[in-house]
Amino acid sequence: MAAPLPPRATGKFITENSKDVSVDMEGVCSLAEKLFQMIDRKELTLKGWKFLHELNPQGSGEDAVNWVFFADTLNFSFWSENQDKKYLVKYKGKEYSGYWSFCAAINRALDEGIPITSASYYSNITLDQLQYVFRSDTDVPITLIETRLEILHQTGKILMEKFGGSFLNCVKKSEKSAEKLLQLVVENFPSYGDEAVFQGKKVAFYKRAQILVGDTWAVLEGKNEGAFYDIQKITMFADYRVPQSLLHFGAIRYSEDLVKKLKEGWLFQNGDREELEIRGCSIWAVELIYEHVQELFKKKGGHLSNEVSPILLNNFLWDFARDNRKAVDVVPFHRVRCIYY
Repeated sequence: MAAPLPPRATGKFITENSKDVSVDMEGVCSLAEKLFQMIDRKELTLKGWKFLHELNPQGSGEDAVNWVFFADTLNFSFWSENQDKKYLVKYKGKEYSGYWSFCAAINRALDEGIPITSASYYSNITLDQLQYVFRSDTDVPITLIETRLEILHQTGKILMEKFGGSFLNCVKKSEKSAEKLLQLVVENFPSYGDEAVFQGKKVAFYKRAQILVGDTWAVLEGKNEGAFYDIQKITMFADYRVPQSLLHFGAIRYSEDLVKKLKEGWLFQNGDREELEIRGCSIWAVELIYEHVQELFKKKGGHLSNEVSPILLNNFLWDFARDNRKAVDVVPFHRVRCIYY
């Protein structure tokens, strides 16, 4: 089979052939207006990645880049089977859930002197050591711990052998191209190969690989090795939370059958048609929103700064879903247990 369609083309192709999910242009334009106003007021900026999220690395050095690589290598499947029983981590007096509980556990380990973000350490970490690092403050453990162990061993060894044990060396090889860094990650680290087949065509979402590029750009503040000249070519990160925000704002629509399945707590398999439609239409909706935001700036007689990209729009939508659970959970997120998101 030929090489997969890249994420943007994947989004367009799936949207054009989707049965249960559609992109609503009225909702797209309405959300674009809202985001345009936020960007114009400087409420949505690259700096928000650090300043709005205290668990993200606050520095911009090699250690911070390696933190990002470690986190995104394991950035998958944090949702709980039972919403009343969750994996929670207490850190510095605060209790965190979901993805942030995972970040809190990383920082807790580093504070304890465990070099968890060093490839030389995690390439040989034992199951007992990993379980200790990700220990829960409830009786609900982190999901897929043995899978996480396998991925760390594999990824750590590759990072040691090919990139001197530092993801910053991989970033340097990208020569300030976000697309090239994405390609380097997907080609060298197997667990980032988020691909599928939709209507006989191979498609790619690369959620974790793209978020790795986006987080690297953010942690480096778009400067030095992170001054990616083509950052706008990275699409939104097709996960299970951002589609909820897009649905809430009317940028995408679900069929009655799909809503019924979601409300019944249907467990989809990675690669199921409905799952691919949700992810693909989400990518395309954000691309259209981004295009409309650009048009609004042109009408105003200005132009977008290099830092405004689909990534910033994605970050707003993800934060919105996390901060407005009651509003977005009117239609539950699609449940898939996999390593890609």
